[in-house]
Amino acid sequence: MRTVTVGAALAVAGALHAAVNARLLRRPAVHASSALPGISVLVPARNEAASIAACVTSLIAQDAPIDLLVLDDGSSDSTGDIARAAGARVIDGEQLPDGWLGKPWACAQLAAAADPASEVLVFVDADVVLAPHAVRAAVGLLIDTRLDLVSPHPRQLAVTPVERLVQPLLQWSFLTTLPVRLAERSPRPSLAAANGQFLAVRRNALDTAGGPVRDAVLDDLELLRAIKRTGGRGAIADGSTIASCRMYESWPALRDGYSKSLWAAFGSRPGAVAVVAGLGVVYVLPAVAALRGSRAGLVGYAAGVTSRVIAARATGGRAWPDALAHPASVLMFGYLTARSHREHRRGTLTWKGRPVRPR
Repeated sequence: MRTVTVGAALAVAGALHAAVNARLLRRPAVHASSALPGISVLVPARNEAASIAACVTSLIAQDAPIDLLVLDDGSSDSTGDIARAAGARVIDGEQLPDGWLGKPWACAQLAAAADPASEVLVFVDADVVLAPHAVRAAVGLLIDTRLDLVSPHPRQLAVTPVERLVQPLLQWSFLTTLPVRLAERSPRPSLAAANGQFLAVRRNALDTAGGPVRDAVLDDLELLRAIKRTGGRGAIADGSTIASCRMYESWPALRDGYSKSLWAAFGSRPGAVAVVAGLGVVYVLPAVAALRGSRAGLVGYAAGVTSRVIAARATGGRAWPDALAHPASVLMFGYLTARSHREHRRGTLTWKGRPVRPR
């Protein structure tokens, strides 16, 4: 079947591209120079009582001098009290203005309240834990590459079966599709990848870009695109040795977390349909054909598994046996994308008690 052959060929190309990217992906290292600029580490937090203490403790233990600031974004739990007890300076977030989404508004307030002497702002999500040298390494990479934004992708901790199906797609997706070094140099906003869990940005670049994009569901990606539009440059990096994050600890949390944002990932509903259908042709159809004895299908399935193994080994993830379930991961992604568009169309998407769409 010609479609199977085409899908298998594209899967092989994706695996080869992932292998190239795995070698080219930048990796922060301990920055030997003590001449770092002023740094503010900023943590937006809303109902993060379960994770904020570990995050703050890891930030206080940094071996670089930092100004640490946590914003308690209207939490209904004890997030702010726990952060203060752990040693952080905490400010209370202001009411969400019209036209803003929650996280961009929290990040904008943090940037405004940061030490004016800080030339670099490091945003860290409240469920991220950093190694003691993480901030120094990330800012050192920002300086050495002369970029305006660096996003070290944390190691994604996946425990339950559904986490192990879905979470590895975060790293796999950009390693198989994005030419990472070309994306660094290119001014094209479409060539961009970022992870707001851990992100270092030059303050002047953030200001020039107009600050966090107020209505961006994918706030990290849209920030990098805004910086590119104003002449800046940025890149994603492998941060698996300096940061870790467990995003979701249950199926409802994972389902709702991805549903809140996937509708915005591909520009439009037809764009999402095209992407999901393309992934099905490349990574699901060959696997089905392989079960029916197709050699081309077997090659395509093996290439998809190989691309997952490459991505896992390059970013600190689990390779085996999880990679063998790659077709199921793609099917799960398709379901989450469809659900996200359905709930967005109905206007029922919420996150942490707030509507996802700006008011």
